[in-house]
Amino acid sequence: MINGYEKLAKKREEKGFTYQDMAEKLGISKCYYWQLEHKKRRLYYDLAKRIALILETKPDELFYEETNE
Repeated sequence: MINGYEKLAKKREEKGFTYQDMAEKLGISKCYYWQLEHKKRRLYYDLAKRIALILETKPDELFYEETNE
């Protein structure tokens, strides 16, 4: 199963955006964005919404992880 952060990276790459591109669009540093995508920094909902808007999707589609219980 693909997790939310892997979906984020895949969607970013599909759109042709680099870490730097995303950082500039979000008004954060490239390092900060890299840390978000690699689960080194906590992602808050308001930033998740902004990322989803840039990637033309919904936050739940990127970050919600389905469980098979």
